[in-house]
Amino acid sequence: MKKIISASEAIALGVKLCNPKVVSIYPITPQTMIPERIADFVYDGEFDAELVNVESEHSALSVCLGAQATGVRTFIATASQGLELMHEILFVVSGMRLPVVMAIANRALSAPISIWNDHQDSISARDSGWMQFYVETPQEALDTVIMAYKIAEDHKILTPAMVCLDGYTLSHVYEPVDIPSQKQVDSFLPKYTPKYKLDPKKPLTMGPIAPPNIYMEIKKEQHAAMNSALPLIKKANSDFKKIIGRKYGDGLIEGYKTKDADFAIIAMGTICGTIRTVVDEFRKKGKSVGLIKLKTFRPFPEERLKKELDNLKGVAVIDRDISVGQEGAVFTEVKSIADIPVHSFIAGLGGRDVRPKHIRTIFKKIEWAKKTKKEWLL
Repeated sequence: MKKIISASEAIALGVKLCNPKVVSIYPITPQTMIPERIADFVYDGEFDAELVNVESEHSALSVCLGAQATGVRTFIATASQGLELMHEILFVVSGMRLPVVMAIANRALSAPISIWNDHQDSISARDSGWMQFYVETPQEALDTVIMAYKIAEDHKILTPAMVCLDGYTLSHVYEPVDIPSQKQVDSFLPKYTPKYKLDPKKPLTMGPIAPPNIYMEIKKEQHAAMNSALPLIKKANSDFKKIIGRKYGDGLIEGYKTKDADFAIIAMGTICGTIRTVVDEFRKKGKSVGLIKLKTFRPFPEERLKKELDNLKGVAVIDRDISVGQEGAVFTEVKSIADIPVHSFIAGLGGRDVRPKHIRTIFKKIEWAKKTKKEWLL
């Protein structure tokens, strides 16, 4: 069934199809439309879930932690300062290996106060042990929520996941979305069966004190589980194609006209649509350029990205974040594996437009760049 809906409603519909039993709610712009729509489904009798209204984002994620630990599927959404207020619990959830799925309507962090989009909020949580998937369209938002549950809940992984969508520039954008049937989703996503859960009949301890002789071993296992997700992300993407009919590259990255490209831009989120337009424009002029859309940021698809870079002469990375005093986070990852010149652009912070003219400038600069460079796109 096709409907013209916002990406926020697409996320809510994806959640409904996955049938979590507890949804924790705390409002913050621009994610508020997601829980509002989920609440509509619940109060209209279309969705059987417990809605929990709380007094802070810290409490909101704590509710999901507790509910997930008892063996039920959960969902939560937040943005910006809300994600920062959850920061302590992000590590607890991942360390306890609870496969919570959370939508992030990406928004710049204060100060100065900004309600507009960049990726600083989720990028600041990159080391918290959560998988991170960045989406470009309402359709991809809906589909990725469903895939996130499949990947996170695998007993080999048991790692929480963030589905990151650009605030306003995607969360409030309306586009035609093909909504899969409940039967299709049930065929793709099995009923949630926790490997461990809190049960009075079978007592166990979750999140205990770990002395120095075991803490590192536990973190090593968590790290291994995150990296083990890489092939499962690809498999989930492939299985989704077989059952529902859509896929997004190989689930890790999506190349656009890169097979014969000399130069490419690496980016995440809605900016990829603008880059595609300029790639097509340059192709008509005989320029061999392409786009590498990074869908999965954590776990970082190092080997897959290396293969994509193999035939290129140069690449640019557009970061909508900044590690103040150093560089953009995606650029840091890419330059560590690249054997070609990598040009870094910090762009789009605080909702600043990145327009086709800027993409044209970037392609022209990487064409003559002979070594790795960094600059701000202002």
